[in-house]
Parts: sequence; structure tokens; C-alpha cells
Amino acid sequence: MFSCADPGSLSGLNWLACYLTTGKHMAFYTSFGTVLLLLAITAPVALGMGFLGAMGARSRIAPLRWLGQGYIAVVRGVPDIAFFLFFVIALDQGFEWLRHQVKCPDWPDAIRQGNDFVVCPAAKLPLSTSPQIWHEVYGFSLAVLTFAIVFGAFAANVLYGAMRAVPHAQLETAEAYGMTHRQTFWRILIPQMWVYALPGLSNLWMVLIKATPLLFLLGVEDIVYWARELGGSKTARFTDYPHGDWRVWYFAALLVFYLCFTRVSEIVLDRLMKRLTHGQATMGGDAQRKAA
Repeated sequence: MFSCADPGSLSGLNWLACYLTTGKHMAFYTSFGTVLLLLAITAPVALGMGFLGAMGARSRIAPLRWLGQGYIAVVRGVPDIAFFLFFVIALDQGFEWLRHQVKCPDWPDAIRQGNDFVVCPAAKLPLSTSPQIWHEVYGFSLAVLTFAIVFGAFAANVLYGAMRAVPHAQLETAEAYGMTHRQTFWRILIPQMWVYALPGLSNLWMVLIKATPLLFLLGVEDIVYWARELGGSKTARFTDYPHGDWRVWYFAALLVFYLCFTRVSEIVLDRLMKRLTHGQATMGGDAQRKAA
């Protein structure tokens, strides 16, 4: 056996084994779970926001229709990076401003002091006395909410188009049989909508996977952050295990990870599409009938 207490006495595979099990590398491995957790939370939240946005965009009530269509148009019209960099700051300051109004109503100073945003200590999110874990959870939560708002707008546009793609004759037939507008929506429109929405949602899922490196811009220590830090040379934080510029190897590992993950996603989405189109009057359903 060998000890990692003295890295200078190691060489070959022993050196590599100790190097790959340092605390920084453990954080790197954990960051893969951070990315997967982001996807697991963001995808259903964004889909829910997209569904609400699509319902609003096709609402018969004008204010709701304007709100839904405005949400889709505004978020889709702003570059993702600009929205991420702006919205996280605005959201953070918005939360702190609300807490400031509740907790410090007698605060004498102005909140806006030049370029600084100053609230009372009790209104800070999270509190300066909070453990580090709560700072990380808060930053991650802001990232999830920002991702959900951005990709929820794209999901809303996909679902809105899918709702319009369902043959209108089927909706008229349901109403002719005595179904109310609500019953037609939930029993006829929604079940058939997913057949038309899944191709667009599949592409959106792939885009969401590729957008996870934007966590680095939001201050979350994700896999891109650690790959850059661990792979770079001349960093004082890793002087125990000095090496050259290995970023190409770390980013190659990320390339393999994303390719494998997207491939698994393609297989799952393809099976889901076959299940949804079974017996449907679509090109996919027609292809299944001919194959049978």
C-alpha cells in the first residue's frame, strides 16, 4: 500500500491514484450530481411553466392571453446569456428588497446608494451568519428558477403550437357530443397535444442539457468550473500535485459525458414517442400500422 501524505514521494499510477482522489476531485465528481439534479428539477418546473404559458397564450380572457404571449415573446427574444446574467441579479435583489420592506420598515438609509444595493443585515439572503451549505442552496435555487423561466418560455411556445396542431374537427365533435369547453380541453386536446409537442420538447431537452455549463456564469461550481480549475497549470491551489495544462483531458471527459447522456436521452425519447403515437392519426402512428 502507499500513502498520499507526501505527494512528492509518489510516481506513476500511485501518484495518479492520489491525484484523482483529492478533495478537489471529489468536489468535481459531486458536481456531476449537481448538473443531473439541476436537470431533474428544472425540466418538470419548466414544463409546468410552459404549460401555464401556453394556456395563457390561448386563453379567451384578453389579459391572460397578453400575459402568456408577452412571456413567450420577451424571454425568447432575449439572448440566454444576457438573461441569465441580468435575471439572477434582479431576482436576488427583488427578494432582498421584499424582505427589507418587511423586516426593516424604519430603515433610514436609501437602498440604492450609487452603484450599491444596500439592505439591512436581517434582509440579506442568505444571512451572513448562515452555514455555507445555505449559501450554495440559495445560489442553486436561483439558478434553477432562472433556467425554468427561460426554458419555460420555449416550452410554452412548443405546447402552444401543439395545441393548435390538434385537428379542430375533433374539438367540434366533442362539443357536439355535449362536452363542455373544460372537458374538451382536458379529455381531447391535452391527451393528443403531446404527440405533436414531443419532437419540439425533445429538442428543448437537448438544448437544456447543453445549457448546463451556464451554471458557471451563475456562480455555481459545476463540472465546467472544476474542469477548468483542475486542468489548468500554475495554480497555487494544486501545488501538491503539479502538472502541465491538462484542460484538454478534462474537457474531453466532459465531452464523453454529454455525448453519453444525450444518447441515452435520445433512446428514451424515441421509445416515448413510439408509445404516444401508437394508434394515433399521425405519421408516426401510420408508420407503426404499416410495419405491423
